[in-house]
Amino acid sequence: MIRIEKLTKSYLHGFNRSFVLRNISLEVKEGEFVSFMGPSGSGKSTLLHILGMLDEPSTGEYFFFDQPVHKISERKRTDLHREYIGFVFQAYHLIDDLTVYENLETPLLYKKIKGSERKSMVAEMLDKFNMVAKKDLFPSQLSGGQQQLVGVARALIMQPKLILADEPTGNLHTGHGEIVMDWFRRLNKEDGVTVIQVTHSDHWASYGDRVIELVDGRVERDVQNEPRVTLS
Repeated sequence: MIRIEKLTKSYLHGFNRSFVLRNISLEVKEGEFVSFMGPSGSGKSTLLHILGMLDEPSTGEYFFFDQPVHKISERKRTDLHREYIGFVFQAYHLIDDLTVYENLETPLLYKKIKGSERKSMVAEMLDKFNMVAKKDLFPSQLSGGQQQLVGVARALIMQPKLILADEPTGNLHTGHGEIVMDWFRRLNKEDGVTVIQVTHSDHWASYGDRVIELVDGRVERDVQNEPRVTLS
């Protein structure tokens, strides 16, 4: 699904160039559940954003389903993102003046899904995340944890082939975190959805089966991880 070759990301500050990612090469196969780990500033979120086509590398090659992302147009990258990728941000990125229902419905409108089908898909997500009673509330009326759950539901409603999650449990208490990670793992194990998450937590990383550790913009470790958490 994903292959990157000698990928770097750097910024020029005056006469000095600072590197966020340095010469990274790796592959992620369809159906894997991968955790990016590492200290703050290691480049893991930047790498996730590049994989999600929200940022571009300075040099190197990125292939997504054999498409050369580093060569194609911005419009084509946007199309690939909408078609295949669900992104879960730690900062929610909900639309403030839309209700919970409307936030979930918005990505379906972009894909021009018919009204009756949209209604059914939104209702299913509201039920799965126990948010039916909050469907008419605005993000400002929700707790941080509830906003994150809406963000996760919005990513999942598109039934993506790839979920990219940047610290998806960072603003959640343990109970909500378990709900989110259990959904990611069920989608991965039962539906074959590829999941890549950024996390600082060994516990949350244990939901996956591969850990890639970044240090100073380089891959320090890439190991298979025997999941400690089983599906109920």
